[in-house]
Amino acid sequence: MLVSYDVALGSSPEGPKERLGDGRTPEGHYEIDWRLEDSDYHRALHVSYPNPADRARARAEGVAPGGGIMIHGLPSGLGEIGADHRSGDWTDGCIAVTNEEMDQIWELIPDGTPIDIVP
Repeated sequence: MLVSYDVALGSSPEGPKERLGDGRTPEGHYEIDWRLEDSDYHRALHVSYPNPADRARARAEGVAPGGGIMIHGLPSGLGEIGADHRSGDWTDGCIAVTNEEMDQIWELIPDGTPIDIVP
């Protein structure tokens, strides 16, 4: 089954994530490695960023790569925003969808699922 979603990304969405706090969403090959049902957002699936290549690049540049990248729903208590959340990129580097979309993704995607994040 192929499903696509319109999303909101990090607040500085141009280019791949390079370091902690840059507001970018990682680009590359990752996997969903764990999930969090009770978070500050409506459910969250953790993306395995940083991968070994991300760590090596950050180490070579002398910066922290960052982490905590998730695919998640809307902030707790703000689900009524719905699709309007996509009017701008607003996350700290995560991938945000509506709560209804997150429920669907939650059911469809098991831990260990590979994902490619591409521009």
